[in-house]
Amino acid sequence: MSNSVTIKVPARLHLGFLDLSGEAVRRFGSLGLPLSEPEMVLTLSRAAETVVEGPDSARAAEHLATLSKHLGIRSHHRLSIEQAIPRHAGLGSGTQIAIAVAAALRTLHRLPLETGTDAILLGRGERSGIGIASFESGGLIIDAGKDDSGKQPPVIARLPFPEDWRVLLILDSHQNGIHGSEELEAFRALPPFPTTSAGEICRHVLMGVMPAMIEHNLAAFGTAITAIQSTIGAYFAPAQGGVFTSKRVEVVANRLAEAGAVGIGQSSWGPTGFAFAPSQDAAEAMVRAAAGTAETGMEIKIVRGRNSGAEIAPSELDLVGS
Repeated sequence: MSNSVTIKVPARLHLGFLDLSGEAVRRFGSLGLPLSEPEMVLTLSRAAETVVEGPDSARAAEHLATLSKHLGIRSHHRLSIEQAIPRHAGLGSGTQIAIAVAAALRTLHRLPLETGTDAILLGRGERSGIGIASFESGGLIIDAGKDDSGKQPPVIARLPFPEDWRVLLILDSHQNGIHGSEELEAFRALPPFPTTSAGEICRHVLMGVMPAMIEHNLAAFGTAITAIQSTIGAYFAPAQGGVFTSKRVEVVANRLAEAGAVGIGQSSWGPTGFAFAPSQDAAEAMVRAAAGTAETGMEIKIVRGRNSGAEIAPSELDLVGS
């Protein structure tokens, strides 16, 4: 029996919704990509009393208590969060910590993983299925959105992300993206999403993004992503104050585009922005070109797209003194 388990779960980019109109059988649908970093890293072990420590510990403790009660687990645990994904940055921190805690608890107690079910129980995956799907496997992910069944949005495509391509993350620690009740209010206040826009986005995904992935055509991929992001950004602009939540991120994104980056956009409600480069060397050159536009509290980070899911590592520990 395992006495501890360590889980590593990737952050993800949300590259855009497919259909926000709600006029089709399914609503939302999304396009996303798990990343090599940042990661949520936590270790759960058996203990004499329950202790939760590390960044985002309050939220993790709530998830641990909720799922323990749901599964009928009465034993105590030590939950140590070693790394956390930045909160309210558009990188999926809420979903990732929920499913990481759930997976750790189930693995420790030799229970089968039920990622989608646990995510719904813990209040995650209400619109996008990308975060949950990123736990299960990597690659560029497309989900088909939600119907009236309440089930997790099904993944309809998963394409390997080219190993040599790089993702440029534009991070702004001085601003949060819309979240929680503010997010719900934003969706209620926005006008109906045009069906013509939904059709255009779906065309860009099917005829642009997907073949570009298969053919490793970064220019075509970037053109399609930018078009999707422009449409989504314009729709959300009244709620978030512009196409980008952070004007500082927008300035850096524009400079990266001038330096040759493609596929410019914002992940979810931001403030994190992103762009794509064909190689590590090209990405480093782009960062140097844009560095002067990054203000205090900002960072341009070069990461990879991730073609694998979460890492789950059970281990045996000496319980003496626990």
